Amino acid sequence: MNAPTAQDAPTIDREALPTIRIGIDFGGTKIEAAALGADGAFLARLRTPNPGDYDAAIRDVRSLIAQVEQDIGAVGTIGIGTPGSISPRTGLMRNANSTYLNGRAFREDLEAALERPVRMANDANCLALSEAVDGAAAGARVAFAIIIGTGCGGGLVVDGRIVEGANGIAGEWGHIPLPWATAAEHPGPACWCGQHGCLESWVSGTGFRRDYRERTGQHPDGAEIIAAMRAGDPTASATFTAYVDRLGRALALIANLVDPDSFVLGGGMSNVTELYDALPAAVGRYTFSDGWSAQIVPARWGDSSGVRGAARLWEG
Repeated sequence: MNAPTAQDAPTIDREALPTIRIGIDFGGTKIEAAALGADGAFLARLRTPNPGDYDAAIRDVRSLIAQVEQDIGAVGTIGIGTPGSISPRTGLMRNANSTYLNGRAFREDLEAALERPVRMANDANCLALSEAVDGAAAGARVAFAIIIGTGCGGGLVVDGRIVEGANGIAGEWGHIPLPWATAAEHPGPACWCGQHGCLESWVSGTGFRRDYRERTGQHPDGAEIIAAMRAGDPTASATFTAYVDRLGRALALIANLVDPDSFVLGGGMSNVTELYDALPAAVGRYTFSDGWSAQIVPARWGDSSGVRGAARLWEG
């Protein structure tokens, strides 16, 4: 018999649910907890560094939730956004770049520690849910959210509900190959997942910096490269132009598959304002259509979207 999926967490009496929703955003460098009221307003927010150890992470999540509930004077439902996802076959975590989570019964261990049910979803799905409910994609029937930061991920929401898929991997956009790759781009850099040329190695902030480093031998951070591009540096400009084209191809692939009303961008690269003028034409060049339009927008809630989406896993 298949193990339970992320949406099969133990149920509680919905009539007895508090109006408080607590979300946990389990990031690579930090773990954040936040409580939302019925109107979606933040009631409390706390964060702590990711400890890099499984047992310590369980303790930290429990401590964050206890502190949040003490601060607001109420008990809430618990939703958690994680890197990777839960395998429907084993019930264990997989594909997390916080690799100490992989192969562990993370949800069940948290439920034991917290003594209550927990709902869990991929962090990009939480971003998509947050933005579809009351963010930049509010009103969109089909919303696709992407994270372009240290890593790269995607999440799909249709009619206000996360689409996880039969195997729990819907929206795993970061680990498909760069589409329409040129000879110079093939086979592409080795990815931590074991493949070559994954989108994560091209259109993440890490991939953007790698491209510039390979062109120059220098190691600036992303903000420095963007500043150089804005100042007219030709190599920084060429790196950004290549990045826009690759990201446009990646979004066109999703447009050709599910044709979203709205693309919502999160992560560090989403703060580069020049992307929003440049991307529509870059996407349109690769779509199989006589014309293409959809909104491409930054997440309304910025780096708060993940924790807000996690809190909303108990809604609907």
